[in-house]
Amino acid sequence: MKKAILALAFTFAGMLLFAQKKENGTIYIDHPAIKIIDEFEKATVAGDSAKIAGFLTEDFKSYNGTTTSLSNLEEAGAGKAAYVNTLLHYSRELDYFAIEPIPGSYPDALDYKKDNKNGDIVIQNWIMIKGVHKATGVKIDAAAQRIYYLTKDNKIKRIIGYSNGKVIDEIFASFANRTNGKIYNHHDNINTIRKAVYAFEKGDIEKYLGYYSDNVEFYDVNSEWGKTRTKAQEKENIQQFLSQFEIKSIDMIGYPDYLEYEMDNGREVLSWWKFNLVRKKDKKTIVLPMHLSNSFDEKGNIVAEIAYYSEALLAK
Repeated sequence: MKKAILALAFTFAGMLLFAQKKENGTIYIDHPAIKIIDEFEKATVAGDSAKIAGFLTEDFKSYNGTTTSLSNLEEAGAGKAAYVNTLLHYSRELDYFAIEPIPGSYPDALDYKKDNKNGDIVIQNWIMIKGVHKATGVKIDAAAQRIYYLTKDNKIKRIIGYSNGKVIDEIFASFANRTNGKIYNHHDNINTIRKAVYAFEKGDIEKYLGYYSDNVEFYDVNSEWGKTRTKAQEKENIQQFLSQFEIKSIDMIGYPDYLEYEMDNGREVLSWWKFNLVRKKDKKTIVLPMHLSNSFDEKGNIVAEIAYYSEALLAK
């Protein structure tokens, strides 16, 4: 009896879930309104103001989907003339301006039943806005969503846009010169790099690695992008290097710079070196230019290193 009651209960619950489903119209993957939006976006890329305006109703409004002015939405929206002018900024101010679908996405046309007495069609579109700002060189490769509301005669009466405004903020910020911290030509972090490199020169690998944090990441510009080495792996790499090459000397080129950034609280020592080597197998003398970029934590430990050099010089 208990099993029968449980089975009946699950069956009833399943019926309730099914009964809760209720259609509210139709979603189309192909619809005349989708083609209207495609033509509208082509006109936007072309910067054709007359054609852009021709797609919009006279009482058209556009809204930022992330607005905080919901209490007065009508005033928050932009009218037809203002919106056309906004769109023209893209074609006027961007090189290589393009509007493309987000890879793997496609627009949907929604024909709602509820509260749709006028037969409006809603188009949801997911796009990439691309270009390079002519004045600042800022690259735009930004995702956005636009929701278009079209009348039954295929005129756009409302657009709600969702996008990340950080790239626009970067464009505005780039019109003014600003500093981003300090550059030092003498600093304790510079001292650390000198001591580490000269320990490497003397083959004192334990001392060399002692200047690096335990979770340091080593990256070699000749390696696959994003592939880093741990401290233990770097030790093996150095031992292999020393088995193939004799270090005659390491000379500093110019002087290191220590950059203490305001943004992201960054700390970086940039240094340039000349490695004077002898390849053991054939006694060939090799001069290897080396650039190091070392990131530091607040305690003065090296937490990351990028080494820039030509691997081909070692093989010649």
